[in-house]
Amino acid sequence: MAYVPGVALLAALAVGCSAGADSDANGTDSKAGTPTVTPAPPGKYLTLPAPCRAVPRSTLKDLLPGAAELPGDQQDKVFRGSAAVTYDTDRKVGCSWKADGPNATRSLSIDLERVVSYDPAVSDDDRADTVYAKKEKAAGLSASAPPGPPDEKDKKGEASEGSGKAKDPADGDADATDSADPSPSGSDDASSGEGTGGTPGSSSSPEEALPSRILDDLGDAAFLQDLPKKAGSTAQHHTVSVVFRTSNVVVTVRYAEQPALVTQVPDGRELQEKAQALARKLAETLSE
Repeated sequence: MAYVPGVALLAALAVGCSAGADSDANGTDSKAGTPTVTPAPPGKYLTLPAPCRAVPRSTLKDLLPGAAELPGDQQDKVFRGSAAVTYDTDRKVGCSWKADGPNATRSLSIDLERVVSYDPAVSDDDRADTVYAKKEKAAGLSASAPPGPPDEKDKKGEASEGSGKAKDPADGDADATDSADPSPSGSDDASSGEGTGGTPGSSSSPEEALPSRILDDLGDAAFLQDLPKKAGSTAQHHTVSVVFRTSNVVVTVRYAEQPALVTQVPDGRELQEKAQALARKLAETLSE
């Protein structure tokens, strides 16, 4: 009987430890009032499509007319495309195509980036929106004020900040300069000061292209960048880039034409229309 109190004390301690363990197991914080952080929702997309199979062959035939005149085996090689080098195909992929025709060379490239936020307080979509915004800024565009034809004040540098006049792409984030890249090979005309915001009159194409601008009917956010270029005595080179975001994926489409002769001028409006049409097809494919 002299040992009973000791046994009772040990039993009480055991019960107390058990209760503490149960409390921890149930996730109860010993500190009253500690807030619970709810993780931000993940993005819609967990993978990316195979980029070189993302564009239908019929679409490639339309975008690369010179390929139709090639022998069968060469045609197949052009339409297969060239995949971009990437170390994580779940995060970033790309593909490019090029075809030489009798009158001009057409080139096309697409890049898809799946954005993942490692901050539990920031969603994948919000992080992707930040990535997209940097590209938009590098293109010299503002979602609040789509650019329009320049007036006399713009020419004199007296326009207000919201006039839509293209900004120096050097003001943008370095990570965003790839959106201004006018060629699949990766050269960056925008960062070299070749001009980012195309304006009426900047292209001497037969069908004068519309200026670089925000697009309101593509994905969650989108813009088009028109980059006509005349390199000295060589033929004109005209590139159109369409960048859009859908959920946590940012897509860039680049479509360019290099005429065979100096006297030939690319049709900027046609390039814009076809680049936008392809971007819409890609957006639909991602949504399926």
